[in-house]
Amino acid sequence: MAKSIYVGNLPFEVSEEEVRALFAQYGPVRSVKLVADRETGRPRGFGFVEMEPADADAAIGGLNGSSFQGRTLRVNEARERSARAGGPLRRPRQ
Repeated sequence: MAKSIYVGNLPFEVSEEEVRALFAQYGPVRSVKLVADRETGRPRGFGFVEMEPADADAAIGGLNGSSFQGRTLRVNEARERSARAGGPLRRPRQ
């Protein structure tokens, strides 16, 4: 079963192929998903990489805190997303 890795502080211009190549140094990469803003489509500067558990652990240890295209990466095991409450972010005007 693959392990999901959170990758934060990515340059906004980075491509999935560049992230894949970075992590491939530690083993085969199953998938790369860069997160974009829902409304604007602009990159949000983070994403997720899936790898086999041993390779993922090696990548986390090797890449967390490293420099990539001028940015210091935050790399750790992804946590399950908590349930979000639905509804508007702001109270409606009355």
